[in-house]
Amino acid sequence: MFFSVARLRLALTALLLSAPSLVAARDKSLFTSSVTYCAPPESLLIQQFDIAYFAKNQSIVFNVSAASVVPNTNVKANLFLNVYGMQPVNVTLDICHLFGGALCPLPLYNFTGSDSISLPKGLDVASNIPNIAYVVPDLEAYAQLTLTDVKTGEVRACVQSTLSNGWSTRQFAVQWSTASIALLALAAAIWQSIFGDASSLAPIRVIDIMSLFQTIGLSGLLALNFPSLYRAFTVNFAWSLGLFSAPPSSSMQSSINRMRHLTGGDLSNASSDGAISFVNRKLSPYNAAGFVVPQSLLESASALPRINLAELPSQNSSAISIPSPQVLVGGDVATVTDDSSNVLQAGIPIYTNSIGIATANAFMTVFFMALILAAIVLGALALTYAITWALCRTEFARRHPRIVEFREGFPAFAKAWGLRAALIAALPILVFAFYQWTLKDSWLSILLSVLLLLGLMAIILPAAFLAVRSSLPTARWSHTKAPLSVTPFTAPYRESRVYYVIPLLLVMLVKALVTAFAHAHGMVQAVIFVVLEGLLLATLIVLKPYPLRRTDILMGYLCVTRMVCSGLMIAFSESLAVKPIPRVAIGAITAVIFSVACVVLFLNLLVNMGLWRLFKYAVCCGRRGRRPGDRSLGSTSSDSSIAEKGDGLRYSPDQEKKDNATVTTAPSQYYNSRPENPSPPSTSVSLTPMSATSSTTLGETLPRRWSFQYSAPPSATTEAHQSPLQTQRTSTASSPISGQRHSRNISSSVPTPLEEYPTYEHRAY
Repeated sequence: MFFSVARLRLALTALLLSAPSLVAARDKSLFTSSVTYCAPPESLLIQQFDIAYFAKNQSIVFNVSAASVVPNTNVKANLFLNVYGMQPVNVTLDICHLFGGALCPLPLYNFTGSDSISLPKGLDVASNIPNIAYVVPDLEAYAQLTLTDVKTGEVRACVQSTLSNGWSTRQFAVQWSTASIALLALAAAIWQSIFGDASSLAPIRVIDIMSLFQTIGLSGLLALNFPSLYRAFTVNFAWSLGLFSAPPSSSMQSSINRMRHLTGGDLSNASSDGAISFVNRKLSPYNAAGFVVPQSLLESASALPRINLAELPSQNSSAISIPSPQVLVGGDVATVTDDSSNVLQAGIPIYTNSIGIATANAFMTVFFMALILAAIVLGALALTYAITWALCRTEFARRHPRIVEFREGFPAFAKAWGLRAALIAALPILVFAFYQWTLKDSWLSILLSVLLLLGLMAIILPAAFLAVRSSLPTARWSHTKAPLSVTPFTAPYRESRVYYVIPLLLVMLVKALVTAFAHAHGMVQAVIFVVLEGLLLATLIVLKPYPLRRTDILMGYLCVTRMVCSGLMIAFSESLAVKPIPRVAIGAITAVIFSVACVVLFLNLLVNMGLWRLFKYAVCCGRRGRRPGDRSLGSTSSDSSIAEKGDGLRYSPDQEKKDNATVTTAPSQYYNSRPENPSPPSTSVSLTPMSATSSTTLGETLPRRWSFQYSAPPSATTEAHQSPLQTQRTSTASSPISGQRHSRNISSSVPTPLEEYPTYEHRAY
């Protein structure tokens, strides 16, 4: 065991030490990620245009596949590079000297060729491209190639190719990690809801976790000019909105397309090349003022220095490693111009098309996901009831009566889980159902959206009414209690603050309405989101609806996180025209803030599951890790002989049943309530004090002012009757300590005479 752990530790250390070297080993390169026409093709058709730049040797590798349809066409090429709005490269190339003059004039057949050239040192491309461009995720850069007729100056072809460095915030590992956290929370919620009580935290946390994931995904649906970095980050949480990545040719998307076109839908389907090539050129990653190259740039291209590629030193292409799956894109080249109808605007269109779902297919995809979720919930509940019913007919249920109790309360249990599923699916259903109404694409989709909304309202609204009614002041007079079926609404909050669910539901509804119907006003959406989160935070501070202060702090932290991130998104408004680099920085900060919130909720989930206590138990090696005070308290018996409070003594009732021959001096314990004084004896006795010479059998006599009560002397005619709380003891020896423990100040400069009372053999403490 020791050797296996040592090897694992050594391998882990080696992996951590080698991580920086693995990152550094990757070549600094920029390559194409999508290709589109930026002007309608006329005499020249370009099927493929791939380009890759390697900073190590300042070389460019490109692959061109083109066809000319007009004879005797001589063109010149202008290569234009845009990186975060900057223009480090703007050069004109002499086509006639490229490939040994094979492209001048353009041949009347399909031509495919590739080459690797070294850029001249005079261009100094390396100094114009910052090093961060090779490592920043989701690079916002594109290269534009414009071919103009040498004779007329008309644009024969214009192609834009977005560039990438291979890094992105959209990672399948993040998607699977967040989905695993949700599944872990769901498993803990199911376990505690079955074997725990109604106030368990796990069923509450599963809704909180899904709400956070949906908030991140919802932020990517706003009509804002998000940087590519943040847009890719929000796509990691698309699954929480019921949107799963799928190719446009998948069976589900193909079925939705056919259904839409048969029921009056005429919007375009999703493209197999993704969304980047169809993004509005004013948005990231293009960050350009217009779709096509400006005429001033074409006029100034003739004044730029001409480069004869044939005279440049040849570069050994075998020395350059080109990852073919990343560099070569292939496929059809889309045409995106000012008059194109397939341009994707900010918000839902770009978001859904990024994962292979057409804009008009978004609601139907969520609709089918809602049906699948309902089938899973109903199937799981049916299976649970069948197992419980079978167990109730066995001997095992007789030994465990809780199984029978669970079967009797199963209807409320099933309704509660149905309500939780409805709350989780409410936000995406509302957003995409409302958005479907704005498209006016398919009458069947609109009809299904209305039916789904009615079903959702039938589940949530009655449960919210029953929960809120129990927290109103009138419920205290009528003793109205909320049923167990609305536990998702009542369990998280104090009994008098259950109505806090009203602002929560209203905020969710308003967010859905703003996202769907204000899709053309990104600034308005961001401002309304900030106002909603601010009002919700104020309501939380005033009402303090949660039963524990730490829960109020946690929910307040999440509310502040949402409010701050919504405020940062105002900078992404197109009307503000913030520069690309500041927008990327703000997007990275927003992504980090949301990521920290996800980590906080994950740690909270582990604590609620009891893993933190298990961790402390394992680290402290069980009971050996307990503090000495804990061990002493754990070993002290609850029936101590003497109860001590302050400086006085008080016997416990159990001590009176012990041996009456010897006074014990075991450690004492505190009592929460002060016992009443013992009742006086039933027989009248004389309380005449005895002389100082009287003898006692319980040590030294007590001062009158320090004694707890007077001792009852025996009667001359009869035996002294004892009170039930008096204890009969016989002391075999006198102890000076027993006399001192009753005095709070036994030292005195001048001794005073003490009045003594006979105690004989009876004294009550």
